[in-house]
Amino acid sequence: MIVVTGAAGFIGSCMVSKLNKIGRKDIIIVDDFKNNAKKKNYSNLQFAKKIERKEFIYWFERNASKIEFVYHLGARTDTTEFDWKVFLELNLNYSKNIWRICSFKSIPLVYASSAATYGDGNNGYDDNHITTPKLKPLNPYGRSKHDFDLWVLKQENSPPFWAGLKFFNVYGPNEYHKKRMASVIFHSFNQINETGKVKLFRSHRPDYEDGMQLRDFVYVKDLVSVMTFFLEQEVSSGIYNLGTGKARSFYDLVLATFNAIGKEPNIEFIDMPEDIRDKYQYFTEAKMNKLKDAGYNQEFYSLEEGVKDYVQNFLMTKLYY
Repeated sequence: MIVVTGAAGFIGSCMVSKLNKIGRKDIIIVDDFKNNAKKKNYSNLQFAKKIERKEFIYWFERNASKIEFVYHLGARTDTTEFDWKVFLELNLNYSKNIWRICSFKSIPLVYASSAATYGDGNNGYDDNHITTPKLKPLNPYGRSKHDFDLWVLKQENSPPFWAGLKFFNVYGPNEYHKKRMASVIFHSFNQINETGKVKLFRSHRPDYEDGMQLRDFVYVKDLVSVMTFFLEQEVSSGIYNLGTGKARSFYDLVLATFNAIGKEPNIEFIDMPEDIRDKYQYFTEAKMNKLKDAGYNQEFYSLEEGVKDYVQNFLMTKLYY
């Protein structure tokens, strides 16, 4: 059986759906299932058992012999949350417990790290382990992911295979419940339908024009394809970037959204909220050599292709992946 934590969430539910698409139904899904806003993410998926997040570690310790592979995708992902105790419990200590069981029982583990670990990018976006300790995240969420990466690299006991995946700016179906933390595409689509225009953050740095802040936007379909690759192929353990390797502007993203809907662009620039202004990443771009060297050779969706598929096949139809 395969475990997927965070299975009611955005990426986790897409991962379960991908496993279903390759014929796997022997899946243990783990999450806080009390959130009814997430219910549609997994209501049509096929799985063997549903376990509440608070009960899972106890269950896993007693049933590890039944588990073939673990995808640990559950986490508190709110970059505007500043209560460190929340991240310490849900992102750091919970992940350590899963790692320890996987190590002791020899179960392969893929876990979600984040591009938020790179901070302002002064130390680059290279996923080699030598530069990892130099990184300085800008918020508690990024710090929690970074602290776990650092802890993992110090462990003498590890799973037979493990991969920490630094997700860059992920977008795609099943993020309907994420509210403020949903992708810019999701918010742009709704703004266009409601007002006919999109509001983008004004740049507060002289070296970037308004709307030209750059991010590595990666479609969730590519994300789950890479994670499936780790299940099916033998590769070296380590921390891997998971983006497209090509930074694009928010302006390009919004243009692609207008084009996918079939409307003329209408963009307004607004000031960035002060609570995130000094913690905002103006540029992210994944170095993807390590994943390619590991043998992953599928082409990633371009920004225009991914936005078109997401808008026309999911947002306009209100379907789930």
